[in-house]
Amino acid sequence: MELILGYIGLGLMLGLAGIGSCYGTTISGNASEGALKKDPSKSSSYMILSALPATQGLYGFVAFIMCLNKVTAETGALYFGVGLGVGLVCLFSAIRQGGVCANGVLGISEGHDVQTNTMIYAALPEFYAILALVAALMV
Repeated sequence: MELILGYIGLGLMLGLAGIGSCYGTTISGNASEGALKKDPSKSSSYMILSALPATQGLYGFVAFIMCLNKVTAETGALYFGVGLGVGLVCLFSAIRQGGVCANGVLGISEGHDVQTNTMIYAALPEFYAILALVAALMV
């Protein structure tokens, strides 16, 4: 039972992080689609900001791969907790980062020079996903 619990945790880690990235990139991607209608010349800026929330899915995948061979009957509950924690942090981090990036896309489409600032602001929720990844790798 403990072994199964550990694998469920790893599944949650991978799945929740991936879902968060799907939502985050969709939020910023939708803003980019709207902005392209207003100013298509800035499509590369929109694309960069739309891609940023994808990293949380990568963090979940890396943590999943690194923890996969560590799950045993004795560590199952531990990896359930690790997986759930990393998955939730990446889920919410990616969604919130998508919102930040969407606002940056809107600003750029209105002629404001906000790409660098948006990337800095977007790094703030990303930082917590990185911390979750590091914590998972330390276990």
